Amino acid sequence: MALDPEKESQQLKNRFHDLAQKSFQQNMFTFTGFLGLGEQELFWQEEGKLRYASGRLWGGYPQADRKVLRFGSPEELGYEEPYAIACLHIRPVMEKFADELSHRDFLGALMNLGIERSTLGDIRTGGKDAYLFCLENVAPFLGENLVQVKHTNVKCEIVTDWQDLPFEEPQPLAVQVASCRADAVIAKVYRQSRADVLELFRSGRVYVDGRLCENNSRLLKEGEAVNARGFGKFIYRGVSHETRKGNLSVQVEVFR
Repeated sequence: MALDPEKESQQLKNRFHDLAQKSFQQNMFTFTGFLGLGEQELFWQEEGKLRYASGRLWGGYPQADRKVLRFGSPEELGYEEPYAIACLHIRPVMEKFADELSHRDFLGALMNLGIERSTLGDIRTGGKDAYLFCLENVAPFLGENLVQVKHTNVKCEIVTDWQDLPFEEPQPLAVQVASCRADAVIAKVYRQSRADVLELFRSGRVYVDGRLCENNSRLLKEGEAVNARGFGKFIYRGVSHETRKGNLSVQVEVFR
């Protein structure tokens, strides 16, 4: 029987407090599994009460959506304990016979192995292969057991240095808007009506820099990452110029 969403949210908040207290009282680092954007928002709701334990989020690379929460400060504890995150390169055994594979294909194959979603971070796809961020303790299991995605036989290799991985580059796009309001920019980027975009805000599906954004009239700032759940993600790069009709031409970088 599924738990009530409010009860699940409260249980996760309680978990944050337990980990924070353990870190503070026992002078040690404590970690969650990977958290989705909605779960991260629950942390931000409690962040003021948890500040004493120096909680920090990290997903393996700067633009990660799914992140692990760590409590404990190296400066205060006197040592460092890195986030136990591994990166796996999933690629076809025989590329010429491989299917074009989507994020959903990779995630479905992973979940069919019976592992917890909290052990998996972002999946960065690139046509026939993908880079998966996961907890270190499940990486060996995945390496041995993830042998097929859709109809494609695959193999997994642990990446030791993923700083220069060939991640998908966002595509530059210029759109004209009356203002730099979040709803106006989202509507133009994804070619949606303002009414449809307003519903995204009402249903809690818009995040700016990983934080839930409920204010549709919020003015975007240069460099902020906007995630409209169900549509995608883009980085707002600011106003390039004003058009003759008085509109603003703004630059964004869209992750397709």
